[in-house]
Amino acid sequence: MKNQGEFMKIIDKDIQGVLVKSKRIIVISGLFVFFGLASCQQEGPAEKMGEKIDRSIENVEHKMEQITEQVGKEINKARKTITNESEESNQYVDDSIITANVQAAIVNDPLLEGADIKVTTVNGTVQLSGMVDSQELIERAAEVAYAQKDVKVVENNLIVKVVLPE
Repeated sequence: MKNQGEFMKIIDKDIQGVLVKSKRIIVISGLFVFFGLASCQQEGPAEKMGEKIDRSIENVEHKMEQITEQVGKEINKARKTITNESEESNQYVDDSIITANVQAAIVNDPLLEGADIKVTTVNGTVQLSGMVDSQELIERAAEVAYAQKDVKVVENNLIVKVVLPE
C-alpha cells in the first residue's frame, strides 16, 4: 500500500514531465513566431507574408492545445492512481470493521456465545466458517451477521458437528 508521500512523488514526476513538454512547446512556438516575423523582411506581397504569420500563429495555437490536452491527461492519470489506491485502502479498513462488528455480535448473542465461528470479510461479503451444534445455530449466525452495518452478502459455510454414539 502506498503512502501519501509516494503519491505526491508520482504527481510531482508527472507534473515535471508535463512542464518539460510545455517548455519545448513554448520554444517551438517562439521559433514559429520568429520565422514568421522574419519572413516579413522578405520582399513579396503583403498578403503572402500575412498568410505565413497566420499559419505560424495557427501552428502555435495547435501546439498549445496539444500540450493543454496532454497536461489534462497526465493530471487525470495521477488522480485516478490516487483514487484507486485510496479506495483499496478504504475497502480494507471497511472490511476489517465489518468483521469486528460481526464477531462482536456473534459473541454477544446468547444462542451463539461459545460457538467456534470464524468470520472473514472481503468487499462487504462476510464468510462464516466453523462447526456449531445445530442447524438452528447455523441459521442464527447468518441472521446475526447479515444484520450488521455494511454487510452486503453472507456466505454461510458453517457445518453441524457430528456426535458419534459411544
